[in-house]
Amino acid sequence: MKSWIALAVGGTLLLAAFIVFSFSVGTTQQSSGKMEPTMVKRGEYLVTLGGCNDCHSPKVMTGMGPMPDSSRLLSGHPANENLPPLPSDAVGMGADKWAAVTNQHFTAWYGPWGVSFAINLTPDKATGTGSWTEAAFIKAMRTGKHLGAGRVILPPMPWFNVGQLTDDDLKAIFAYLHSLKPIQNEVPMPIPPAK
Repeated sequence: MKSWIALAVGGTLLLAAFIVFSFSVGTTQQSSGKMEPTMVKRGEYLVTLGGCNDCHSPKVMTGMGPMPDSSRLLSGHPANENLPPLPSDAVGMGADKWAAVTNQHFTAWYGPWGVSFAINLTPDKATGTGSWTEAAFIKAMRTGKHLGAGRVILPPMPWFNVGQLTDDDLKAIFAYLHSLKPIQNEVPMPIPPAK
């Protein structure tokens, strides 16, 4: 899969249906406390309903189109995949141009903000969210800032929608993410827009 997919939505970026966590890994302490099976199950439900796999899981092509690769669920943009050249009509986007362009995995997004990459949400401590605390995760979703105080979380991550979830729902999502098998996959940092 080496191409971009362009989305035009009347000059407005309507990507709130995509639940992506486009913030990079930070260094904090791991969440203490046991994960209750009901909390993990609730988190899995919310992640599935929220479409987190849409952007955070690399895809495999099937007869029904691209589907999340079950061996790399929520591991983010594949670190070893180079981005294809951007379509010439996507460069210099304006209200009458493309609103966003994405790769075939839906893990890299190009727009007026530059290029953002869906991060590794698995609990790998070095390349995923394994070193995050529950409090830092919730603060990031509430503020739209990496770890609640760092860089801005870029589109298409609708943190402003995710941040409306209750604390219990966000804790359940965090518990589910930390119940996954850790996958080592160091996602690139965002690329700022060309000037």
